[in-house]
Amino acid sequence: MESLTSRMQSVQSPIIPVVWELIKNSPGTISLGQGVVHYNPPPEALEFLSKFLAEPTNNLYKSVEGIPPLLTALAGKLQAFNGIEINEQNCIVVTAGSNMGFMNAILAITNPGDEIILNTPYYFNHEMAIAMAGCRVVLVATDENYQLRPEAIAQAITPKTRAVVTNSPNNPTGVVYPEAALRQVNQICETRGIYHISDEAYEYFTYNGVKHVSPAAFGSSKHTISLFSFSKAYGFASWRIGYMVIPKHLFLTIKKVQDTILICPPVISQYAALGALQAKTEYLQSNIGAIAQVRQLVIDSLNRLKGLCSITPANGAFYFFLKVDTQMDAFELVKKLIQQHKVAVIPGTTFGMDNGCYLRVGYGALQKETAKEGIERLVRGLETIVRS
Repeated sequence: MESLTSRMQSVQSPIIPVVWELIKNSPGTISLGQGVVHYNPPPEALEFLSKFLAEPTNNLYKSVEGIPPLLTALAGKLQAFNGIEINEQNCIVVTAGSNMGFMNAILAITNPGDEIILNTPYYFNHEMAIAMAGCRVVLVATDENYQLRPEAIAQAITPKTRAVVTNSPNNPTGVVYPEAALRQVNQICETRGIYHISDEAYEYFTYNGVKHVSPAAFGSSKHTISLFSFSKAYGFASWRIGYMVIPKHLFLTIKKVQDTILICPPVISQYAALGALQAKTEYLQSNIGAIAQVRQLVIDSLNRLKGLCSITPANGAFYFFLKVDTQMDAFELVKKLIQQHKVAVIPGTTFGMDNGCYLRVGYGALQKETAKEGIERLVRGLETIVRS
C-alpha cells in the first residue's frame, strides 16, 4: 500500500494548519495569519435558527442549489449591492463556502489537462483545487503594485485555457482591481470563448472611498462565474455558507458536482445566512469601520519598516503583502518570528511567490489593542532578524 500514489501528491499542503502547529508550540503568540474577522454573526442570524428548528422537515435533504427563501434574498442582495440581475441567463447556487464554489466551477468547466490562468500572487486554495482536478495552472504575474496586466493575461491564453481567475479585493495582497481592468479581462474572456471566474469573498472590505466592482454586472452572464462568501463580512467562518452566480447553461453540470460532494448545503446554516441578510446596515458599517481603524494602526507601524520591506498600498480585504529585503527563506523567517518574537504571519511562497521573501500580514482577526501589540512584535522581530 505504501507504494500507491495519487493525484494529491502534486497538491501543496495547506499552510494554515502548519503555521497553527508552530503557534501551538509557542504559547502567547499573536497570530496575524488566518483570514478571519474578530466579530460574531449578527443576532438576526442566530434568531433564524429557531425557524429552522420549528420545521421538522428541515432535518431532511433540501434542494441541491439552496432553499428558496435564501435564493430569493440573495437575488435581492446581488441586485442592490453588486448590480447583478438574476434572470433567464444565470442562476444562484448556494455552496458550503466559496472554496466549494470554486471547486464546483473547475470540475464543471474542465477536463484533465486543461489550463486555468491565475494571477500571482494567488489564493493558495485556488491553485490547490486546479491541481486536484488534474488541470494545469498558468501563472501571470501582476505588476509592481499587484494590479492585473490584461495584455499579459491575453498572451497566456492557449487552446487549452478554460478560465481566467480574478480575486478582488485580493487575498493575499489586499489590492482592489479597478473597474477598467476587470472589464478588460472580462472582455478578453468573452472574445476568446473562456470563463471569467471572479472570487469576491472580500466584497465588503474596501477603504478610502474605493468601491467593489462585480464583473457579472457588466452584462456578461454567459461567461462569468462569480463566487461569494458569508465567512468574512458576517463572521460565518465555521458555518460554511457561500454562493455562486453562474451561467444557466452550467447549472445541471454544477448540480451533479454538488450533489455528489455535498447533496445540499447545510440547511441550518442556510437559515442563519437568511437571518444575516436581515441584519441592519449598522452591523457591517460598525464592524468594518472597526477593522478600518485597525488597518490604519497597522499602516502606521509598518511604515517604520521602510528600507527593510516594500509595502504596497492596499485598499481592500484585511491584508498587507510585504516583500522583505532578505535572502532568507520566507518559511524560515515565519518560524523565527513565531519562536523568537511570538508573532505569526503567512509565508508568500504558499501564494506562488518564490522569487523573494514575502509575508502576508492579516489584521481582520484582531481588535485594536491586540493588533497594536501584534504588529509591534512583527516590526521589532523583522528589524532584529533581518538586520542581524
